[in-house]
Amino acid sequence: MAVLNLGHCDAGKIPTIREDFLKPYHMDGLLVGKVSFRDDDRTQWRSFREGPGTDVLRLQQFLFKAGFMPRCVFDGVFGYVTQAAVRLFQEYIRTMEGVIDMVPDGIVGSITLSHVERWRAENKVSEWGSVTSNNPSDRYKEWMSLLDQAKHYYTANPGPILKLLNSLTNTYSSKKPSEWEFHKDQIHLIGIRRKQTQSTVKRDNDDLFVLLINGMVFTFWGSTDASVAMANRGDEPFLIEGQHLYRFGWHKISEENKIYRALKPANPNGVIVVRDWDGDNAYTDNDILVKNSYGTLQELSVNPSINIHWSGIGTTNFSAGCQVIAGKSYLNHKNELQDCSNFASSSYSGLTESNKKTKGAYNVLTDLILCYAPQGINHIYYTLGREESLNLSASFGGQYALNTLNKLQSV
Repeated sequence: MAVLNLGHCDAGKIPTIREDFLKPYHMDGLLVGKVSFRDDDRTQWRSFREGPGTDVLRLQQFLFKAGFMPRCVFDGVFGYVTQAAVRLFQEYIRTMEGVIDMVPDGIVGSITLSHVERWRAENKVSEWGSVTSNNPSDRYKEWMSLLDQAKHYYTANPGPILKLLNSLTNTYSSKKPSEWEFHKDQIHLIGIRRKQTQSTVKRDNDDLFVLLINGMVFTFWGSTDASVAMANRGDEPFLIEGQHLYRFGWHKISEENKIYRALKPANPNGVIVVRDWDGDNAYTDNDILVKNSYGTLQELSVNPSINIHWSGIGTTNFSAGCQVIAGKSYLNHKNELQDCSNFASSSYSGLTESNKKTKGAYNVLTDLILCYAPQGINHIYYTLGREESLNLSASFGGQYALNTLNKLQSV
């Protein structure tokens, strides 16, 4: 079998209308109307390319059976979902089987193929494919319980900013506390905001992100707050705490040499933010007590560009208001630390054909979402809260966020 990667198609399987095939994924900026795949770890476009036989179909059937591609994409086209599933398989081989020199790059060469054939011969199924939302892990149930408790608490005790949100007629991709949804068949990403009231010009990547998917829990780190330097303005936006609806999309959509996959607000108008109107470089209730030049109180505003995206390896906060996730490390479904340092790029310059770096742990998050989303669902529920909210559950408590962050940053 020849090397397979993004864009390869089995004989006779190139879509008749390529733009229609890609339309569900190409809804943003320069991607609209594109008839090539965006290989964002190599910052290049890859065309549909036909090969002999049914190698892609056989690969897809294997990935489905092994538990890495439950969306059942059996079309003979090596598209975004297949690429994501290959990377997850490679990451599983690297971390769960100890093949430390495996780089999860989504390319099926001789080494990856040898592991595919070994798994196929042994009829192996990954642990990721054995857990489901109907048979979730204990950690998954603990997090879902916390989310339910948070909904009840903040519906009854909304606080000044959520009260202001409740007064709005249209909240776009943001939801009022009474509307928050927590169902086991949904994909949930939790942002845990720390030190948001601390005044600082330079925001560190010191927040947590917890992905609840298919009955499993994966933990990442980054920042939920804007860096003033990145925002390049004194009234930097802070995404308000609460639940927001996001979808598969792309970041840096107007810069062809930087476009990469990200999560975008499901409503094109965006999500609700509060700006740092009092200029203290912090997120506090005082921001909605400042009066504008007309003598009226500043209001919450809707912002279309608050994405969830990559933040290098976490040494620099890439956020101008977005939620950003570091690629250096993550905690897997067993809460085990996984180090991606050897192949995770710190910046765009490492994402080239020659450097062979990837976005590391960030890819794990986006690939899990792409592969394990139920058929027909292209959105996730992102619930952002402060670390004090962890005290609502005895399973966590006030030191959980700091202890987990220290573990993640220990590599």
